[in-house]
Amino acid sequence: MKRLAIVGMILLGTLAPLGAHHSFDAEYDASKIQNLTGTVTKIDWVNPHAYIYFTAKDAKGDPQTFRVELGPPYALTRGGWKRDTVKIGDTITVEKAAMAKDGSNAAGASYDTALILASGQRMVMR
Repeated sequence: MKRLAIVGMILLGTLAPLGAHHSFDAEYDASKIQNLTGTVTKIDWVNPHAYIYFTAKDAKGDPQTFRVELGPPYALTRGGWKRDTVKIGDTITVEKAAMAKDGSNAAGASYDTALILASGQRMVMR
């Protein structure tokens, strides 16, 4: 019985992370690319992916909140990011963001997506 419990815990430990991660193509549509400019409202520097939330105006001029999924923090750090590279209140542009398949204001960063800071500095997002 003890062995069965140990085997069960090992299986749960190895299978649980599989549900936490997802396929880019499952959530985002690489054929629906947009450039988005707005003001940062929140930053989540968490695993397995970091997120930036910002407010941008839609075609009618109404404010909309967007969420952009970046790569994992370790990859961002290797690409030159620091935790304070983007701050709340900063104006940013996300270039070539793949929009969510479900029509929400979510977007994913592919390997050619860039975040452009107000200074003009381009940051990789994966």
